[in-house]
Amino acid sequence: METVNLFLPIMLYMFGIILLIVLIILGLKLIQILDKVDRVVDNIEGKVNSLNSAFSLIDKATDKIALLSDNVVNAVSNVTHRIFKRKKNKEEEDYYE
Repeated sequence: METVNLFLPIMLYMFGIILLIVLIILGLKLIQILDKVDRVVDNIEGKVNSLNSAFSLIDKATDKIALLSDNVVNAVSNVTHRIFKRKKNKEEEDYYE
């Protein structure tokens, strides 16, 4: 029993020291990985920012195309409305006469 009381704390201290060393090594590796990820993210952010002008140009072009198509649809709608309104007015005049 005395050997267990003497041997067990020594084993626990050794496992604790080993665990602490492993955690320190893993922490250092994690810091290195995070530095690499940070460099990659900065690189991607720079590339995306360089495309902002292209995206704004595309956005302006789509806005102008949408405005043009709205005007065309509005004009066609007005023309058809006028045509049907004339036919309806002629039919009403024929009915009253």
